Amino acid sequence: QVQLVESGGGLVQAGGSLRLSCAASGRTISTYNVAWFRQPPGKEREFVATISRSGMTIYYTDSVKGRFTISRDNAKNTVYLQMNSLKPEDTAVYYCAGAPVAGGMSRNEYNYWGQGTQVTVSS
Repeated sequence: QVQLVESGGGLVQAGGSLRLSCAASGRTISTYNVAWFRQPPGKEREFVATISRSGMTIYYTDSVKGRFTISRDNAKNTVYLQMNSLKPEDTAVYYCAGAPVAGGMSRNEYNYWGQGTQVTVSS
């Protein structure tokens, strides 16, 4: 099975940018649909973006459209989340998740999860 490790989180001012990485080991990430979820303080984990195995199908939650970009480099066994124009409400722990079959916007569709990386956006 695949192991996923997130990196790239940190503290940034509002309007700034961060790029998160989700690195896979154990199995090639090209066999998984991959999503990013986030869990704001005191709230439920929520869907952010997903990308299909080929990279041809991508979905975003409305609140990040036009600001975040999900991408993948299967040769590097990594999926990325480029986050621009960050807002304080983007503050959360960000998780990547993998699904060997079709992955949508529900947490239940993803079998494999990383440990998360903290993103804090100051106003």
